[in-house]
Amino acid sequence: MQSTPQSYGSDQSGMVCGYLFGRSADGKGQPLDTDSACTWMKEREQHPQEFIWLHYNLANTASEKWLHEHTSLPEEFYESLHEGPRSTRIELADNTLIAVVNDVLHDFSFEPSDISTLWLGVDKQIVISARRKPLRAVDSLRNAVRNGEPIRSSVELLTHLLRDQADALIKIVRDAITTVDSIEDNLLAGKLTTKRASLGALRRVLVRLQRLLAPEPAALFRLLQKPPAWMAEIDAQELRQSTEEFSMVLADMASLQERIKLIQEEIAALASEANNHSLFVLTVVTVLALPINIIAGLLGMNVGGIPLAQAEHGFLIVVVIVASFTVIAGWLAFRRQRDVS
Repeated sequence: MQSTPQSYGSDQSGMVCGYLFGRSADGKGQPLDTDSACTWMKEREQHPQEFIWLHYNLANTASEKWLHEHTSLPEEFYESLHEGPRSTRIELADNTLIAVVNDVLHDFSFEPSDISTLWLGVDKQIVISARRKPLRAVDSLRNAVRNGEPIRSSVELLTHLLRDQADALIKIVRDAITTVDSIEDNLLAGKLTTKRASLGALRRVLVRLQRLLAPEPAALFRLLQKPPAWMAEIDAQELRQSTEEFSMVLADMASLQERIKLIQEEIAALASEANNHSLFVLTVVTVLALPINIIAGLLGMNVGGIPLAQAEHGFLIVVVIVASFTVIAGWLAFRRQRDVS
């Protein structure tokens, strides 16, 4: 299937790619174009052991119209397309699995805008996926199918996607851990250049990822407790295992968030200590200059009776007095600092 720049990486119907599974003995997917997919869907009852996967680009405005006209997806699927950001969920509607899967873009750079959504409608014979931006997990699945990886059923395709999503998240967590390790090493070496605001931005993105990517427990629990009749037991078991693996990744992400929080607190403590030291230095300078300013102010008055005005060593005496007061004030200030420390 060839696409043109005007079709946003998809054909005129909005389809990015299509594959037919179950026809070959090895379980590998065979590429489909839009016309072949339409023909197969009209004859699907004649091929009960086969299923297809059609992937659409919603940036192409023809996609949603084509899906309405040629598929029997439940209305809940189209409603989910126009909802705001929600956490990953899988639920049953009209005997069809409706999945909302949040994923990251290819060029993910720890920005909140680098997270987008993939929508899926899954029944025994048809898997429809749709997205507005290119996403890592679905493209990993697409490459696996293109490279000949066998897929047994439509639910296994969904499970494969969830595992690809978990793999992408693991890579993100590893990159974040590398960044945090570097910051922590610099902190211990006293060479910290990272600001708390940068760590705060990283932590906010991780929190957003955890909130959006974590499967909704209630919906998933209901599905796994009472799966649709067409879902094989092995598929339900693999779906359960994939969600458990995903939960472990989310636990690692939660521990990383706590670690970032502790580093932020350490940086805040160091900044507070530095500010206190600067304030102490300023206070000492002010205290040391106080005797000089007071005596200079007194001796600078143009009035009669100024002490030592006629004394031969008057200037030297004044200098000794000022120096003595300054030394005493400095000793008191540093002694107080030692007592506080």
